[in-house]
Amino acid sequence: MILYDSCPVCASRNIIPTLSVNDFTVSAEVFEVWQCNKCLLRFTQNIPEADEISRYYQSAEYISHTDTTKGFINKLYHRVRRHTISTKRRLVERTTGKKKGKILDVGCGTGAFLQGMIESGWEGIGLEPDETARQKAQDLHGLNLESSEKMFSLNHRQFDAITMWHVLEHVHDLHGYINQLKYLLKPTGKILIAVPNYTSYDEEIYREFWAAYDVPRHLYHFSPSAMKELMSLHGLEINTEKPMWYDSFYVSMLSEKYKNGKSNIASAILIGLESNFKAMFNTKKCSSIIYVIGVSKDSQ
Repeated sequence: MILYDSCPVCASRNIIPTLSVNDFTVSAEVFEVWQCNKCLLRFTQNIPEADEISRYYQSAEYISHTDTTKGFINKLYHRVRRHTISTKRRLVERTTGKKKGKILDVGCGTGAFLQGMIESGWEGIGLEPDETARQKAQDLHGLNLESSEKMFSLNHRQFDAITMWHVLEHVHDLHGYINQLKYLLKPTGKILIAVPNYTSYDEEIYREFWAAYDVPRHLYHFSPSAMKELMSLHGLEINTEKPMWYDSFYVSMLSEKYKNGKSNIASAILIGLESNFKAMFNTKKCSSIIYVIGVSKDSQ
């Protein structure tokens, strides 16, 4: 198990315990979430080592690996995903200024987004650590995904876009990954990283039942300031932040189930709407945020 005595992002020792959170998906174990008072990262303590954590992903309901449509919430997820794939594609095109190019999708699950980019004319490489998800991508889309280790043997400065959709919070080697993303990116390319945002309104409502904590699979719980600090340490800068409007509803539906033992769709929709209303005036309060990132001028 990994016990941090300093912040995984900024290395500050000004860290304090903040919440005790259950693993509602697999183990029912309790994990402590701590906070860094310098950069405002939150992180899960006593996490399994990288070679031990796979058992915490072994659930038929873990949608990014199984592509399951079991249950109302997962059915809704699939319906929304068909829309968000095209939204993400347009964001990649707009932020890179390219209609076609070369893209690396890191942690691409069963490959739905990558397949959408390839169908739109992009050349794509997908990386996924889970063997079951890689096989599912082959079965569903004919994609030959590589394991995550492949990222560290790819050639320098070859990608116009690198995407990580709700992946960075799972990565043990946080700084190693960011260094490698920068190494692989063309000087004018963009990295798009989507992560949950614990400074959102829906987190304030659900606290330890907030589904986006998802311990111990989520090793880190980012705030906008923590993400800015992380990128700055690696010569990267956040160009813009984009809201992920649907996430507040999906997370609230799961959070209702965790808090009350059953789904309350009406309550979840109301809280999702309130969260999004607050984020309309301040993207930094959105339930999940897409950070569009480029190499800083001083680092080129």
